[in-house]
Amino acid sequence: MQERIDDLKAEARHARERRDLYQAKMYGSRPTTPGRMRELERELAGAEDRLHLAERRAAAAKQARDEADDAGTPPR
Repeated sequence: MQERIDDLKAEARHARERRDLYQAKMYGSRPTTPGRMRELERELAGAEDRLHLAERRAAAAKQARDEADDAGTPPR
């Protein structure tokens, strides 16, 4: 599970960096399009959503394991 979360963190970081670089490019003289910026923002939002979902699932699984350990029963 942690390996998957690490992969999703890297994916989100990469998407954020791509968006930030394109945003900086918009202030320069090189041609840019609002459509490309929206696409990069959508990619970033998707990557962050996947990461947050995986983190919530991991936290819920850990809580279930901890509660099972406290109760002395095997986890589901």
